[in-house]
Amino acid sequence: MSESTSFIRIFVGVLLSATAPPSVVVRYGDSVSVNCSTSESLFDGIGWEASQGGKSLENVTHMAWTVEKLTEWTISPSCYISPLPESSYQQCFKHPKVVLYTFPENISLSSSSDPRIEMSEGEEHNFTCDIQNIAPVINLTVKWYKGDDMVYEDTFKDPSKEPVDQSSIFIFIPTRQDNGVTFRCEALLDLRPEGPQLNASSQEYNITVFFGPEVQCAAVLEGETLERGCSVTGYPIPTVTWLKNGTYIEPTEPLSRENAGLYVAVAEGAESTTTQHRIDVWYKPELKCPSNYTALEDAPHNLSCTVEGFPKPEVMWFKDEDDVALPESLTRSDTGQYVITASNNLSSINVTVEIYVVYPPSQIVELEDSEVDVGSDVWLKCSSTGNPRPNYLWDYYQTANVVEENEDGVSRLHIHNATVYNKGSYTCHAWNDRGNVSKTATVMVKGAGQECPIEITPERMVVQYQDRKQRATCNATSTDHTHAKEIYWQILHGDKIDSWSWSVDTHKDWDPKPVCTAIFNVRGMCQKHLNFTLYKTPDSVSVSTVDNLSSVVEDKEFQLQCDITNVAPAGNLVVQWYRGNTTLSKGSLRVSGCLPENNTNCDINAVRSPLNVLSTISFTLDRNDKSAEFRCEAILDLGAEGPKPPPNMMSSPLNITVYYKPSINTTKLPKRIPVFRGYPAELVCEAEGHPPPKIEWLYSEDKVPHKSGGTLMVYEAGRYTCNATNEVESAYHAVEVILKEDYLPLIAGFVAVTVVAISIVFLFIYSIYYKNTKMRRYSLKNAKLDTQSGNVAHYGCDMQFPMTKLS
Repeated sequence: MSESTSFIRIFVGVLLSATAPPSVVVRYGDSVSVNCSTSESLFDGIGWEASQGGKSLENVTHMAWTVEKLTEWTISPSCYISPLPESSYQQCFKHPKVVLYTFPENISLSSSSDPRIEMSEGEEHNFTCDIQNIAPVINLTVKWYKGDDMVYEDTFKDPSKEPVDQSSIFIFIPTRQDNGVTFRCEALLDLRPEGPQLNASSQEYNITVFFGPEVQCAAVLEGETLERGCSVTGYPIPTVTWLKNGTYIEPTEPLSRENAGLYVAVAEGAESTTTQHRIDVWYKPELKCPSNYTALEDAPHNLSCTVEGFPKPEVMWFKDEDDVALPESLTRSDTGQYVITASNNLSSINVTVEIYVVYPPSQIVELEDSEVDVGSDVWLKCSSTGNPRPNYLWDYYQTANVVEENEDGVSRLHIHNATVYNKGSYTCHAWNDRGNVSKTATVMVKGAGQECPIEITPERMVVQYQDRKQRATCNATSTDHTHAKEIYWQILHGDKIDSWSWSVDTHKDWDPKPVCTAIFNVRGMCQKHLNFTLYKTPDSVSVSTVDNLSSVVEDKEFQLQCDITNVAPAGNLVVQWYRGNTTLSKGSLRVSGCLPENNTNCDINAVRSPLNVLSTISFTLDRNDKSAEFRCEAILDLGAEGPKPPPNMMSSPLNITVYYKPSINTTKLPKRIPVFRGYPAELVCEAEGHPPPKIEWLYSEDKVPHKSGGTLMVYEAGRYTCNATNEVESAYHAVEVILKEDYLPLIAGFVAVTVVAISIVFLFIYSIYYKNTKMRRYSLKNAKLDTQSGNVAHYGCDMQFPMTKLS
């Protein structure tokens, strides 16, 4: 160990007595020097107290503590200063910290196992790191390394300053991954910042970890060997013997699917083990299915496919690229081509199966009723699906212009140049081995005697109630007369009348609905209805208000009602309204006293027997209408076959009086009226209304005006209200009367006095003027024309005579 000298300077003084002491780090046996100084002037001296190198008090400002070879581990020197007796402070000390250290050049590593450092996986193992003669131990750190990675760090709390032999133990549980790794320990003495950082490392130990043997087997592909499919791990490297059912198996022989089963592995390595292993031999899917399969619809099928493979393949069925599940019973919609896929972890395989489902013909489609113009063509189409494909057969009245065609599983009838004989029913039958169906369509030939070939005379019969009996006849037309088998009449709820004529009972046959029926050889049966009307004029027609009012209020809507009694048929009735001589709109009709929501006989157009009918119309009148007169007229419009002019009946007139609310004439009665004291004011209240309104004045009780009808004479200021009232409403108008003083006499007197005063002043001024200008003497001698003199008043005249003022 080399020698070295440590030097440190400390400053001692009253002012620095509270600062932390300095520190010095010294290797054991080296020299050390610490200087102590002060800036204080009033002191007796400085000295050192120490077990080595102490110095007595000297009157100096600095003193060094020096030891040539420091060997005392617990040394604690003190620098002190002694004050003079007259100083105000006491003796003070400074204690520098002295750290004496020692550190070994080598450290050693040992193991709890044999010197080869061999160990078994999972067993606890101890490593010991020995550091000899180390101080101070509290600054020591031991680090453990596995390879280049630090795995553990050990520190110590021993406060001892003297050297010790220190050990660090690292507990280690090895795994197979630790086989062959190296271990070492490193001692670190950290004396910074005043001292050095020292370190030493042990020798490296290489360890051997014994483990296994272990045998692990995965899936073995067909054709591979046990040696490839199973892994053997352990140290030392083990040897394995394979047995199946007690028989030795060569691990290098390829395996087939039949070799799958339970195997025993006997492994020799760090120890001897015997394990059982289930060996699965994997191989690709193998799929076998019939290429074609025929099944009965809705019957259980036995279609199946054989599939092999390991792992067990997943089988999926596809139709038109969609994943499907084949049902237990097949239907016609299941017919088609299927792709069956078998797949496992190794690969997949596909096969195609064509499935035919046998089923009877479906319901016939596309065969519909048709209409064709006479002389035109029409196609009838019969289509049905079935397996096998259906055959077709038609039933219809055979004619030469009908041709049957079959193509692509569809049968068609082509009717050329259609005639009346082509109308009727056409039935198509579709059949195969599984069943048969049929459907019927009707062909109508327009323009080929579609209308029933019979004539009724007259075509429309209009008869008045209780009139004489009339007769209608029914005959076949001339072109079809020979084909008529039978002609007869029938009325509603009546028996068949075997006759070509029918007579009406004008007392009760309101709605007999007579029908003539004819049966022809070719056309069959057809009918025609006789348009028959039995009418009755009303017993009375009257008009009234809905609420039986004799008067109405202005601008308020009211309804008039026209009552028509016992008229038939009401559906042909028209009600015309009149206001005075003005024709109004036609009113709506309904059955009198009938609520349609709960009575099926409220439809005027459906009931042919006599009814009581009413018509309503809405109006709004104003005061200019005064007494309005209203009438309604009932007219039976029976058409061209009815009587001309149409039967009608007019109601008596209904006079309506219009009431309206009062309206006060405010032009004669303003809102504010002045009145001079002592002079009365006349308030006139006039109002228009119907009925004529009653006029009443309202004012406070302390007023004593003079009333005369609607006129009020007032003498006092105040608020006076005119109230006009009739049956409709009341109207009010308030007047404010303002009292004013009469200043006219005072103004007239003031004006008169002013005029008199002005006259007096004028006369006074004029008299003075006249005296000065008129009352003097003038001479006309040697008179000459001259300009006006400024000294003479000319009174506006043009004077041509010069005047000379006489003295």
